[in-house]
Amino acid sequence: MSDSLKNGSSLKEQGRVSVEGLELLNLTGPQDANLRFLENRFGGALVVRGDSLVISGDRDGSAVVLKVLSDLVERVRQGQLMDEAAVRVAWEQHTVGDGVPQGTGHAGEPLLFAAGSRMAVRTKTPGQQEYVDAVRRDDVVFSIGPAGTGKTFLAVVMAMEYLKQQLVDRIVLVRPAVEAGEQLGFLPGDLQDKINPYLRPLFDALSDIMGASQISRYIASGVIEASPLAYMRGRTLNNSFVILDEAQNTTVGQMKMFLTRLGFQSKAVITGDITQIDLDVRDKSGLVHVQEILGETEGVSFVELGGADIVRHPLVRRIVDAFEAAGIESENI
Repeated sequence: MSDSLKNGSSLKEQGRVSVEGLELLNLTGPQDANLRFLENRFGGALVVRGDSLVISGDRDGSAVVLKVLSDLVERVRQGQLMDEAAVRVAWEQHTVGDGVPQGTGHAGEPLLFAAGSRMAVRTKTPGQQEYVDAVRRDDVVFSIGPAGTGKTFLAVVMAMEYLKQQLVDRIVLVRPAVEAGEQLGFLPGDLQDKINPYLRPLFDALSDIMGASQISRYIASGVIEASPLAYMRGRTLNNSFVILDEAQNTTVGQMKMFLTRLGFQSKAVITGDITQIDLDVRDKSGLVHVQEILGETEGVSFVELGGADIVRHPLVRRIVDAFEAAGIESENI
């Protein structure tokens, strides 16, 4: 228990949140890590007494944390497990800089259940919910944003949802085979062994929502197919949910080629981070230029995710912000 919890009785009680019938560990985190995170933000104390979580501290800070906790409790009741990233996002959605209330938090509807877990996969930010809504509404969706915003993971989750609902017959995972500053052409093994490193992030996302044995069965039966972008030429993909990941590393011509593969009853999600382009400097990124070309096209959506949508380790957002700041400074020199 943190020092502020021990000394909570010396602070004035400002409010309570009911936790009756709640699995407290899902809210508080291991060793009350989530409560300590919030205590450090508002300078007060949080302690469980009976069926209530008591908030003690100054009035303004406690008013904010009361809204945050009410939001988190509701999410846990809906089946969501709270980790520090989720708590941080909830806190920032309710505050602007100095802790002034910003509005209600976000608890998305359940998309599907992760492998071996009763916890539903849910969107964690309004930006992520906008992304999911766009996928359900339009047949071609571009998701552009920095690392950690859930671009690839949510695309895979939506693909699995469409597959389970029999809205598509297969999932096609596509990536351009462009090295991030390294030469991988001499990797040992056959063609599949050589392209696996490029497709690993997509398999990682799959493994988070289904078991390895199920992935193997789907791949063996052709229900899930993974392929480098170059192998898409000449194909027509019907009844498919197609994901193009790392699309910032496609040329304009490759982007056109990929988008024209779409067949009947199919959906395409294209994800990428335009700040991490590994193409030769002479090549134009298809992801950068496609919005100018298709921005007004019916049935095509563009969703831009930002720092507020980063839901990885809290340090990831600080790293992204630091690199963005450095980029701005270098442009001004």
